Amino acid sequence: MAKSTALATTADASIPFNPDQTLKASKALVAHIKKSAAEPREDGKQNLLATEESTIAETPIWLTLTTKKHIHDSHRLQPGKIVLHNPLNTGEELSVCLITADPQRWYKNAVADEFPEELRAKIGRVIDISHLRAKFKAYEAQRKLFAEHDVFLADDRIINRLPKALGKSFYKTTVKRPIPVVLMAARDKVDGKRVPAPKGKKAKRDPVENVNARPIPQIVAEVEKAIGAALVHLSPTTNTAVKVGYASWEPEKIAENVDTVARELVERFVPQKWQNVRNVYIKGPSTAALPVYQTDELWLDDSKVVAEGQQPGSALPGKNQKAIGEKPNVGRKRKSLGGESEPVAADETEKVLVKEDRPTKKAKKAVPESNDDKLDKEIAERKAKLKKQKKAAARKVEA
Repeated sequence: MAKSTALATTADASIPFNPDQTLKASKALVAHIKKSAAEPREDGKQNLLATEESTIAETPIWLTLTTKKHIHDSHRLQPGKIVLHNPLNTGEELSVCLITADPQRWYKNAVADEFPEELRAKIGRVIDISHLRAKFKAYEAQRKLFAEHDVFLADDRIINRLPKALGKSFYKTTVKRPIPVVLMAARDKVDGKRVPAPKGKKAKRDPVENVNARPIPQIVAEVEKAIGAALVHLSPTTNTAVKVGYASWEPEKIAENVDTVARELVERFVPQKWQNVRNVYIKGPSTAALPVYQTDELWLDDSKVVAEGQQPGSALPGKNQKAIGEKPNVGRKRKSLGGESEPVAADETEKVLVKEDRPTKKAKKAVPESNDDKLDKEIAERKAKLKKQKKAAARKVEA
């Protein structure tokens, strides 16, 4: 418990809310979830296979962060990692699939011979990108691979090629997207620059040896951190949710993870940091969101604020713009043709303003008045003329 207190004290300097508020919210949320699990369902149905303990153990706790502007402009297929003091995936029955760069034999031997026994039991498959494309090209095979393992880890050198290799079975949701891990050793640097690889024909590598890999203890630590880390999936939205624990945990552990995730998420992923944060909540899958932090400022830029009496979408008055409600230029001086300024009377200025503001009207064309008697006379004359033309034409035909 002393460790949690020390961590909470450290977090006070970097998060703008009190960790005691997080602990209160965590206690209330866990108590509500346990109470809801003990109550019968509203539809009257009962799951005979699920017990109250298993239901609570599988119920996740989420941290929800809302921002004033979008964190990311597009969907990010690679999840970000936040290392937690209380890891998320610690079950003994957890199954992990490790996807590596070519060749896979060195990594298989390392997992089988040099990894700790507890971690070795969790890694159920080690496969490189070439074998992945060959064996799991069909959609049915990809779905089977998705169902066989709980967590997928991938070498950061080939993770950008996995969306095409694994397809929508993995990337239509964020549940089991491959998590990037660094398996390659850092290149040597001279004066702060990486030493380029030697030019010329590349020598054929022995699949049993991998001189570019990191030391085994570093790979083990990297894999363990990735398995228990909180995953951040960024998308073009102002709402980001991160899993921070489970309802079966103690509220102190949940509160500790909430403070860690909130601090790391804002410091690493949110532009303009806490100035761009609007709210921080914690919630369950079907519970109300309990507030942990709420900001007083609802915007970032004052130029986006609409002044009183101003139309939405219009900018605030600048140097060359007149504010709404400003009095007209009445009684001020204007320059004459000779260059001297002369005062303008107020009534004269009002006349000028009224004359300039009044829209010009086009002169209407004169329309002659209608006369029905004259129109009837013209129609009768035209009919008589047509009858005469018909009779003349008939006579010519008879002749």
